[in-house]
Amino acid sequence: MTTTDLSTTPVEPGRSGPLIGLVLGSGAARGFAHIGVLRTLLENGVIPDIVVGTSMGALVGGCYACNQLDTLETWARSLTMRRIIGYLDVRFGGSGLINGGRLANRLHDSIGATLIEDLPMRFAAIATEIGTGHEVWLTRGSLSLALRASYALPGVFPPVHIGQRWLVDGALVNPVPVSVARAFGARVVIAVNLEADRFGRGATIASHGADPGDAPPVAPASKPRNGFLGLRHMFGAERALKRELIAGPARPSFSTVMIESFNIMQDRLTRMRLAGDPPDVHITPRIGHVGWLEFNRAAEAIAIGRTAAERALDSIKETIGDLR
Repeated sequence: MTTTDLSTTPVEPGRSGPLIGLVLGSGAARGFAHIGVLRTLLENGVIPDIVVGTSMGALVGGCYACNQLDTLETWARSLTMRRIIGYLDVRFGGSGLINGGRLANRLHDSIGATLIEDLPMRFAAIATEIGTGHEVWLTRGSLSLALRASYALPGVFPPVHIGQRWLVDGALVNPVPVSVARAFGARVVIAVNLEADRFGRGATIASHGADPGDAPPVAPASKPRNGFLGLRHMFGAERALKRELIAGPARPSFSTVMIESFNIMQDRLTRMRLAGDPPDVHITPRIGHVGWLEFNRAAEAIAIGRTAAERALDSIKETIGDLR
């Protein structure tokens, strides 16, 4: 594994060419592909001056910016289904199904009290304000809090309170934030879009209707429980919910419905925003077959990211060369 140590390769704007902005898009488990993209870019001397990310892209970008990419990759490759379930601290009655404390502690162990303004490059994590729908660029303060806010998928993780605002996943407003890198002064913008290979999505089905036998089944009434039996039922429900979040039956599960609904919205928004403000180089890992919650496939995702970045290297170098 090749490692680039930020302490020995400082990023200074205008050091030998145009400012390079790296934009890392959202995508949950698919976001591990960003690690492979970064490895390939760094090994080939393409070092970003500006890093901007949304959701999982913010997490990977933030870990790179504070020299914790190795730590993140080692952790990602160690994830198994059992370990993933262990991180799901399910709670009932809150503003998210998963409290997120276990993941937050793991993140804090790596990043600590790092401040965004102390990073050796310009960095922003994108989040969305609940209530107003404002797009929030987190460019100062606690890095770990900014990353938590950026990946706080509504309904799964609770909102994060930062600077008098309640924030959730930035993919609601800017899944691949090219506009932010441009605003920060990047002359070459390299964007990694993890949804680009999902062909055939968003078509119109002009005529559709019910088939015989489509009536929904009637669910049996549940019996009231109390005392010890009720407590056992509650813990049983928690275990069932954890399994449901990871994998469901043939009928779309709760997690599938929620994630896919979010995914559809994000796909449409990404197309519109990139059409209005396209990057100079668009890296599109072929990773649509990896599920949003399949974090145990990190090694595969990283390899796919490497391949995608290698395909784009000639274009990246040509674009940078034209502006020198």
